[in-house]
Amino acid sequence: MLNQARQGFGSLGVAQVFVDSAMVHLERWLQDPNTADYVPLITRLIQDRRWELLLDSFYQIIPFGTGGRRGPIGVGPNRINPYTIGSSIQGHAQYLRQRHEGELSVVIAYDVRHYQDLRKLYPKDVPNPVLGFTSRDFAELAAGVYAANGVQSTMLDRGDDSFISTPELSFAIRHLGTKGGLNVSASHNPPDDNGAKIYNQLGGQEIPPYDEELVDIVNTVTSVERMDWLQAKEQGLVRILDPAVRQAYLDANIAQARQAPSVASRGAKVVFTALHGTGDTTVVPVLRGAGFDCILEPTQAAHDGSFPNVPFGIPNPEVRQSMDRAVALAEAEGADLVMACDPDADRLGLVVKHQGSWRFINGNEMGALAAWVALSSPPTDNPIVMKSLVTSSLVNRVAQAKGAQFHGDLLVGFKYVAEALRCLEESGSYQHLKGSALDYTVGVEESHGVLVTSEIRDKDAAGAAVLLAEAASLLKVEGKTLVDLLHQIWTEVGYVSNRLISTVMRGASGKGQIDAIQDSFRQNPPTEVAGRKVLKFTDLLDESGPMGKLVSNTDRSSRNVMIFELEGGRIILRPSGTEPKNKVYAELGTSPGGDLGVEIPATDAACQALAEDFATLMLGRVDLFLPRWALKVSDLVPVEQKLHLAQELVPALLEKLSAGETGLDAWLDAELGSYGKDPRGLVSDAIAAFVDSESPSCGSELIALFR
Repeated sequence: MLNQARQGFGSLGVAQVFVDSAMVHLERWLQDPNTADYVPLITRLIQDRRWELLLDSFYQIIPFGTGGRRGPIGVGPNRINPYTIGSSIQGHAQYLRQRHEGELSVVIAYDVRHYQDLRKLYPKDVPNPVLGFTSRDFAELAAGVYAANGVQSTMLDRGDDSFISTPELSFAIRHLGTKGGLNVSASHNPPDDNGAKIYNQLGGQEIPPYDEELVDIVNTVTSVERMDWLQAKEQGLVRILDPAVRQAYLDANIAQARQAPSVASRGAKVVFTALHGTGDTTVVPVLRGAGFDCILEPTQAAHDGSFPNVPFGIPNPEVRQSMDRAVALAEAEGADLVMACDPDADRLGLVVKHQGSWRFINGNEMGALAAWVALSSPPTDNPIVMKSLVTSSLVNRVAQAKGAQFHGDLLVGFKYVAEALRCLEESGSYQHLKGSALDYTVGVEESHGVLVTSEIRDKDAAGAAVLLAEAASLLKVEGKTLVDLLHQIWTEVGYVSNRLISTVMRGASGKGQIDAIQDSFRQNPPTEVAGRKVLKFTDLLDESGPMGKLVSNTDRSSRNVMIFELEGGRIILRPSGTEPKNKVYAELGTSPGGDLGVEIPATDAACQALAEDFATLMLGRVDLFLPRWALKVSDLVPVEQKLHLAQELVPALLEKLSAGETGLDAWLDAELGSYGKDPRGLVSDAIAAFVDSESPSCGSELIALFR
């Protein structure tokens, strides 16, 4: 079998280093008694010549990114399963023992996920050891590993049908004084994914080099100590979370309101959707506790890890379609706002009723709004604002206009906000910032992350929801909305347009492509993009640059970022830390005082063209050539499917339509089967762009097929 696998891997045309690494891990899994349950499934995959799946499953140990370990559930070291979770927790227990003295304790949280192999990757007639695993199952497994290593866990009891969200976990760690924490969650990823977010004693995630110390310890784990969950509970090594801790978390967020409840300050009516996740235990009780009328959207309220009523199966408030049901309910109920969360309730989505229609607020706009509102009533006279490097510089402009200190160049991941707060708390400074943690006013990331209190050390939708709902209420008294406030901000500080294009590149071959893209731009950065000169090129891996010496390989991963400063804007290129994708962030800005009616559409069009030009250039560096219209395919779709659409599906479909064929739905469904849930919706914008650019005679028929 090993010889067959080596030959099969070699046929894929990937780098030999990936083949060699996969063979080492594959042999270990076939021979290790701890993974004996997986051998029948691995054997079948080899017999079925599933080389791409096997290579991707075994070529590496699933990495520790900006959000911890996260990825598909399945067989192999590059998958989430009891073996990889168990070894991770064993390593974390050993890490805690090295870092802390005395009694060790953690808080364990988990979300709603339930693995059902919705991608249909594995044969049904062979036992699959991970089929049916829930986040709760992984959490109990983790508690047993902690217990066997003498580490006490605090978590919810069996039978408790609620969940602990990511921000509540962060709060609970600090509130209880534990030495760390674990959240079993894949955040906004697809239903077949899961993960382990590991937290330190301050309620944040470790930054380099400490995260690499943890990874190194995990990678040396050869055996995992285990204890049954019930036995651990009987021995006092599993404790049940006191409801008072949850109430303290809710109270901390309710306290983020700037004004006492009144008709004026609580007049905005909110419809909230949990997208089948945990937000009903955080945002809803916080908004209601603060005095807001908050309606929970019922069809997406059930705690269901398959996310059945979420478009595309992606429970991400960055995806505006995820809130369509809530918008429909809000229209019927006469509400003013729609809000949403991802399954672990750290990201916030926002849609605003404005002049008779519903306006989606993207992450950069929400960050600017949150900063403006928070700085209008700051907690101290020395307010501090933080944001990640890739977040819109509009937030910087807001901070400057409000006279606040700000740090606008943090690496991606709220763990860097947490680290800045630690330094402010302990020494009164962080780089150029001076003050205390009490001066912290708001931190934002473009991926819909906001944190408005230093009592929590990860992004939290609940506090941001209170702040924005209160602002919307006060504006409503004036006959205005948060969209009007956005226009006021743009008038005062200038308009900034931001566009993000993500290219999903899966598996070992995708990783090779991403690495090749990064190497290519480092060796040969462009001097011009979309007709704009590159004024300055900055590589954050350059140790002679602003970030200094690299402190670990995890630091190298976090700093795998390149910045191209252009005339009037910038491009940032970085791989995701939690998903197999490269991200292109484009930004163009204007000066204050312009005609927004003219500047907004012109700047948006130019920024979109800039992002698409750079994405085209980026893909060309690895000989991937997509027509411009194919870039309109949803970023949820991998690049190989985008190529399939452009090179095979659309030409074949045009031939069929030209030949007068009818009844094409079944054929189209089969062709789109690998694209994901609701595939026609994923590609409809691209088809419309194709019709606009190519003007085929059957354009109306083509568009009708994708509605």
